[in-house]
Amino acid sequence: MIEAVGLTKRYGRTVAVDDLSFTVQSGRVTGFLGPNGAGKSTTMRMVLGLDAPNAGEVRIDGKRYRELHHPLRMVGALLDAKWVHPNRSARAHLRWLARSNDLPVKRVDEVLDIVGLTDVAGRRAGGFSLGMSQRLGIAAALLGDPQVLLFDEPVNGLDPEGILWIRRFMHRLADEGRTVFVSSHLLSEMSLTAQELVVIGRGKLIAQSSTDDFVAHATESSVLVRSPQLDTLRTALGRDGVRVRDEGEHLVVSGLECAEIGELAAANGAVLHELSPQRGSLEEAFIQLTGDSVEYHAGLDAPVAGTPDLVTSGEVNR
Repeated sequence: MIEAVGLTKRYGRTVAVDDLSFTVQSGRVTGFLGPNGAGKSTTMRMVLGLDAPNAGEVRIDGKRYRELHHPLRMVGALLDAKWVHPNRSARAHLRWLARSNDLPVKRVDEVLDIVGLTDVAGRRAGGFSLGMSQRLGIAAALLGDPQVLLFDEPVNGLDPEGILWIRRFMHRLADEGRTVFVSSHLLSEMSLTAQELVVIGRGKLIAQSSTDDFVAHATESSVLVRSPQLDTLRTALGRDGVRVRDEGEHLVVSGLECAEIGELAAANGAVLHELSPQRGSLEEAFIQLTGDSVEYHAGLDAPVAGTPDLVTSGEVNR
């Protein structure tokens, strides 16, 4: 478990993290989200003792990171995939880390096999692609078989197969009872990976909840309705608190559950071809709740120079 209490970090006049408190439980994959400049990387560095907070503290299973005798046996982390000497081979890099924490050398080959780098273990890490470097960083995080794992943007540079692999791998780690804390700007991937969320903006906590609750709280649920008697249904649905959007071949109804719409259709003699609950996306919920915390907003209506048919949208995470 990771427990942060009142974390504050200032760089001169800039407050990067502002009285931030949250808990990351074991047995779940917890996503760490926030707009650019929200303080995610700074927070992860404070968890690992790389930055000292101006106030507050972080404990990992009740201990500060600096109190851990062999930290790699307790905590594994990937914060920067390129943090490796470019002239060292993948195997040499991991052996150096293993010696630093009194880990058996055979563990190096085990983690190289886990991440799929056995065939390139003797190659210089400086020649690795970003995806291969990510896998090497994950291998380093796993080296001590730790109970707590932190990953900052772990799928950057991975191909679709690699992304699917890391998603399933994180779920497996959590199913083993480990604490998995992962930051990513790929919200569609986080919606499939994270079971819990810690969301921050401008260094402050915005929300901590399950992913489902976060989306449900910030977005409106609706029901897609298909019927050969849409006019009849449209009239029957015209009541206070019900919003109906006509999409031509179907209706999108907000304010009623599927069962209620089905009962209305039956009472009015309307045949139903489809009733499908429509859930909001994590991206929609994220933009809704963090809009005031985005550092830079791109103009949604301004065309990109030379491409009048394109519009830009602001980055929403990192």
